[in-house]
Amino acid sequence: MNNLKELLQGNEAVARGLYEAGVRVVSSYPGTPSTEITESAALFDEIYCEWAPNEKVAAEVAAGAAIGGARSFCGMKHVGLNVAADPVFTMSYIGVNAGMVIGVADDPGMHSSQNEQDSRNYAIAAKLLMLEPSDSAECRDMTKLAYALSEQFDTPVMLRLSTRIAHSRKPYEKNQAKNIMLPAFARPKHEFVEKRTAAERAWAETCSLNFVEDNGAKTGVIVAGSVYKYAKEALGDTVNYLKLGVVNPLPVEKIRSFAAGLETVYVIEELDDIIESHCRKIGVPVVGKDVFPRCGEFSQKLIAEKLGVARGESVSLEEDIPVRPPVMCCGCPHRGLFYALKREGVYVSGDIGCYTLGASAPLGAMDVSICMGASVSALHGYNKARGAEAEKKSVAVIGDSTFIHSGITSLIDIAYNRSNSTVIILDNSITGMTGHQQNPTTGYTIKGDPTSAVDLEALCRAVGISDVRVVDPYDLKATRAAVHEALQAECPSVVISRRPCALLKTVKHKPALSVDAEKCIRCYMCLKVCPIKEAKKHNN
Repeated sequence: MNNLKELLQGNEAVARGLYEAGVRVVSSYPGTPSTEITESAALFDEIYCEWAPNEKVAAEVAAGAAIGGARSFCGMKHVGLNVAADPVFTMSYIGVNAGMVIGVADDPGMHSSQNEQDSRNYAIAAKLLMLEPSDSAECRDMTKLAYALSEQFDTPVMLRLSTRIAHSRKPYEKNQAKNIMLPAFARPKHEFVEKRTAAERAWAETCSLNFVEDNGAKTGVIVAGSVYKYAKEALGDTVNYLKLGVVNPLPVEKIRSFAAGLETVYVIEELDDIIESHCRKIGVPVVGKDVFPRCGEFSQKLIAEKLGVARGESVSLEEDIPVRPPVMCCGCPHRGLFYALKREGVYVSGDIGCYTLGASAPLGAMDVSICMGASVSALHGYNKARGAEAEKKSVAVIGDSTFIHSGITSLIDIAYNRSNSTVIILDNSITGMTGHQQNPTTGYTIKGDPTSAVDLEALCRAVGISDVRVVDPYDLKATRAAVHEALQAECPSVVISRRPCALLKTVKHKPALSVDAEKCIRCYMCLKVCPIKEAKKHNN
């Protein structure tokens, strides 16, 4: 018998765990570093997978599936959990009929995110069991275990990943006291949640996910997730380890027992001092954030340096390497739109997507970017604060996928509360920043099957925007004219800048343009669109 092995990315291993756990329904919103979980799960025909319009919808779909008797999953990045918080907190009270797991991928170091929040705080606030794997093998195993725990404790379970780790049914029975959170039903459910948390903590004391490695040392280290691997490489067998796979609720006696007899106990955790604060609360003296930073991603080198451990010889490159910040792709249709905005000299309320790179040189055409969907409502507030004159010199930019995610209600606010704001929807026919996922405007599902597509023009008119224009951003003259006319309109307006992403396989490109040196008059207008650092001038 052949013993087959496969090397899997952490996200792929989670998807494998979903399959092996008999998950039936997966609903997610793409967000780096979580996207590949759902993309990989979609390769299993036994699992129904979908891209939801946003994380709140995804969590509600997964909740409905779990209530309906199917094991379910929803995946998101850490900031997506902010969007999903409403149903997540309520499902903690309701519980499950079949297992439900919420996968959330944190991003220490902010490789692809606008903040560095720690999702363990949500698990604590919602009183949800949270597991945290430290490698791909644990990603699969903990995913499978999460469903057993979800059904054992009647609760959704959170699975916390990080950038570095990145067809069962039950009958549905009507149970209003369990599934409808009216105040009269919710009050006893709070008592149930507290009792459930106590039972989960008792389980965490003895479960195999929390284990001790006793190396006979006088120093101990408490770790979880990828930091466990960093610490092992940096410190080897010179310390004892308490490796926590359950990061909420945290054990009590397990930690006290581990610390007893040790001279010093370090808590090494990225971002917030969740484990450290718990240790101090239960009377265990530890060293944590007074040594280790609160910000950024950890590494083997950082841990060794902070603990004064000598490391083996290493080689470093002494030369200064030129910084290469990300820029819009060659041929990106957003370039034309941002060029027009720069020429108009407008205030630009930005959003989250690849078009956020419009803030970079040489375009520099963005003034603020808060979170997904905020560009539209923030523009409304900006114009209400600064008055009619500002309305003529300010716009919001938002991608088609982001608009569906959380921009529609903001546009309704503009129409309903009457600010003459101009919103530009950058429709590139795909969700670009996270790797070309389909969305409700593209007309295709996650598996590539044809489906209905949202008509953006009709949608904008339906919420009360009468002035809707569509323009091709490759036509610079027409684009600038459309933006200028929309700004002058005495009503709310929408400009849809429509051209497919240049990287889509279905896009056919014209031959690349080049500068004719004989005709060049050295006006350097080309440098105002393309990210070229300098141009060599002719001797003459």
